[in-house]
Amino acid sequence: MKVQVILIPILLLARPVMAGSARDYLDKSNIWFNSTEGKKVISNVLSHRDKNGIWPKNIDTTEKTTQKEIRGTFDNSATLNELRLLAHAFQATDNPKYKSAFLKGLACILKAQYRNGGWPQRPEPSGYSQHITFNDGTMVGILNFLREIYSTKIYNFVSEKIIHLTRTSFDKGVQCILKCQIRVNGRLTAWCAQHDRITFEPRGARSYEHPSISGGESTGITCLLMSLKSPTNDIKEAIKAAVEWYEISKIIGIRLKKNNGDRKVVTDIDAPVIWARFYEIKTNRPIFSGRDGRIKYSVSDIEFERRNGYAWYVSSGNKVLRSWQDWKYK
Repeated sequence: MKVQVILIPILLLARPVMAGSARDYLDKSNIWFNSTEGKKVISNVLSHRDKNGIWPKNIDTTEKTTQKEIRGTFDNSATLNELRLLAHAFQATDNPKYKSAFLKGLACILKAQYRNGGWPQRPEPSGYSQHITFNDGTMVGILNFLREIYSTKIYNFVSEKIIHLTRTSFDKGVQCILKCQIRVNGRLTAWCAQHDRITFEPRGARSYEHPSISGGESTGITCLLMSLKSPTNDIKEAIKAAVEWYEISKIIGIRLKKNNGDRKVVTDIDAPVIWARFYEIKTNRPIFSGRDGRIKYSVSDIEFERRNGYAWYVSSGNKVLRSWQDWKYK
């Protein structure tokens, strides 16, 4: 595959920025969890659960209680840190309510997994949320969490039966990842942000998110595979192919400059290497799209709102290449 080298701005994968979150309390002491403040924070978190026992995204669930009807998701790292916080709270307080809430949320995650090992964006999905979802680290985040449960002492209150289920679920997830890896002309490359839950084919999501090879989401997938202690030959092949794809998909010679609120591109031969968020599958050309859903080959050809409101370029491929340097000698 031949990659067209173009000049582009440096952007990272977008993540919601909040004043605080459940993650901010994971290192609190046992004394804090038993304090009035600690109990209040956990009470706030519990109030945000939906009927399935999971949490919404892009909300600080620790800040205050809510009486609103909530719809939980696995997207944007939602639910996972709330469950981690409940595990810490139960270990510190021995409050059975915290254990029960943790187990209900975990049960929802395990139940939502497809038989083929993939996860949708949320339970009871519809539309594009039904796809096997790698977007914004959804499935990789779930797999890392499941591995924590069967390998970390903080979760020693979980029954052996459920521990076994988390191991099985993790292994099925890894096999799903291998089935989703995109082949172009018989050659493995990387992954799309979403894949069909039946055929494993790349699928689009919102109007500006087309079936493609993702320079963003493939980072977490590749690094997860490299973190496995005893990789099979299939896993090794998948890793090597993904690393090779990142090598040939580099985009160089760019620097981002903002002018009147609009991102502009300037040439800079000293700028670090970056990657496009999305690559056209057959040509491996970076692609961009506005809300009209039309594919463009230059970010300047899409409307101002999408050009400046979405992460079209990423630097996360550097993490893959750095991890590869360590992994290949193991």
